[in-house]
Parts: sequence; structure tokens; C-alpha cells
Amino acid sequence: MVERNAISKDFRKQILGYGLTTAEIVYRRPDRRWLLQTYVWQDYDLFPSFPALQDFLAFWEKSLEGPLFAVTVTHSKLVKPTELRAIEGVFRLH
Repeated sequence: MVERNAISKDFRKQILGYGLTTAEIVYRRPDRRWLLQTYVWQDYDLFPSFPALQDFLAFWEKSLEGPLFAVTVTHSKLVKPTELRAIEGVFRLH
């Protein structure tokens, strides 16, 4: 028998429908507004509302000085490995 505490938090989230989500966050440097920098955020989140990412972005805007410029999100329900196939060295999304 497996102890309840032995099951990881991430595994429990997957059972509840969460999927690994990656966000590339591009923001302006607070000391040089013309300079863009990237930050990669990754956590298990729910598609399509992404509540964990929304919370993180709200924290960012409230607590950090670098204003957001762009956010690109990748989630297993957006692109799956089975949807990609190589055709003469070119990848095409179907």
C-alpha cells in the first residue's frame, strides 16, 4: 500500500487534469526600458484558463518593476508530440 504522503503534488495535479505549462515571459528591464529580457516560468496548470500562470503574472505586475512586454504559453493541450512529424527536414503542424 502506498502512503498518501508518498504521492507527489505534481502527480496529484496531473490526475486532476493539470498539464505541464511553460511560459516565456518577455519584459522590459526596469533600469533600461528599451532593453528586453526573458524569463521562463514552468508549473502544472489548467488549460485553457491557466489560473496558476494568471496568479504569477498578477504577482509580477504588482510586485516587480520590469513591465511585461509579451507572454508566450505552451501546454500539452496546445501542441502534442503526435501532431508533429518530419517531412524532408521540415516540421509542419497539422
